[in-house]
Amino acid sequence: MKKLFENNTVIISGGLGDIGKAIALEFAAAGAHVSLGDILPGSDALPLLEEIKKHGVRAHYRQADISDPLAVIDWLSEAEQKAGLPDMIIANAAVVSITGILEARPEQFTKDLSVNLAGAFYMAQAAANRLIAEHRPGRMVFMGSWAAEVVHQHIPLYSVSKAGLRMLAKCFALELAPHNILVNELAPGYVDAGLSGKFFSEDASLKEHSREKVPVKKLITPMDVAKQTLFLCHPENNHITGSVLLMDGGLSLLS
Repeated sequence: MKKLFENNTVIISGGLGDIGKAIALEFAAAGAHVSLGDILPGSDALPLLEEIKKHGVRAHYRQADISDPLAVIDWLSEAEQKAGLPDMIIANAAVVSITGILEARPEQFTKDLSVNLAGAFYMAQAAANRLIAEHRPGRMVFMGSWAAEVVHQHIPLYSVSKAGLRMLAKCFALELAPHNILVNELAPGYVDAGLSGKFFSEDASLKEHSREKVPVKKLITPMDVAKQTLFLCHPENNHITGSVLLMDGGLSLLS
């Protein structure tokens, strides 16, 4: 039986993080070839690449810092050769600085904006230009956050970067719509993984408090995020573009 994405290639930044891994495996299970990028050495990617290949698809990894536009172009070029022209682009890589807005250092501001916003721009622009050149349709998902909705005093730089990412997605959506490249933002709330997951694992009371704060009384798993990412890339999605899929369990309704 034909798989949903067997003629597609997905490219994922932040591919070795919890969410990136879940997205990669979900796409691979649906038949997509996969190219991953992250700042970690290639040896760290080997176990995941083997898991991806078990689904009978091509798997590629490139160590790349997406805040460097030349590194992004090199990664995309290599991905096209090794996994196929990426027609599903997932801008997932992100960093976060824990700091108050008055205490934030210039290098923290630069890093959060360079990775979370500029890196997503470099990736999206380069990938879109290749699709346009080849007259290929595509899907693009920017991994945002409910932090773009509400002030978070302990992560203001992250919040600013995600608010900027929201407008970036809309700008790409309008520009790329005539080319049948649909662009959307996925904005999770409390995810029990990554940085939040690290805090939760160190403080069980914080995890439970966070769970209780969410109106639906649930924390988000990486697989939850992966499934919603696939939903936005579904080939039968012919109309959703420039939208924000807010999956925060109702958190933003409290503010």
